Amino acid sequence: MSRNWPILGGVMTELSSDDTLVVYSLDRLAWSTPHLLEVADRLREKGAGLRSLCEPWADTTVPYGKMILGVFAGIAEFERALSRNLTETGRKRAKERGVHLGRPAKLSAEQIATIRKLVRDENLSISEVAARFGVHKATIYRAVTNNK
Repeated sequence: MSRNWPILGGVMTELSSDDTLVVYSLDRLAWSTPHLLEVADRLREKGAGLRSLCEPWADTTVPYGKMILGVFAGIAEFERALSRNLTETGRKRAKERGVHLGRPAKLSAEQIATIRKLVRDENLSISEVAARFGVHKATIYRAVTNNK
């Protein structure tokens, strides 16, 4: 499971073939459609069923419930593909406009040059330089070791 839900994990390990996991509502079982499908798939692998009291259509112990869950799986897959496509198109367009993607740099090129000089020529420690520039030591290590 993607997130740590200890009770759900415990229930899933206890279920066996021909058991049915009965939940009050699907929103109490899963936080998203993909997660619901993941739970349903794990139940199917164990030979167990899923039944929701508030959503009578969500009953994998009967054929129509399995079919509806299959339709949901198809819709979720379509949504993921569509989202991935739109995101990639947006990134390409942004790059074409010269937009910098990702996190802003903590240090400018001039600061990196100064840091390298302080560490190499003046033998200041990484901790001292990090404190001087107000950044974490890892930022200084990256500035000193990257050849950009």
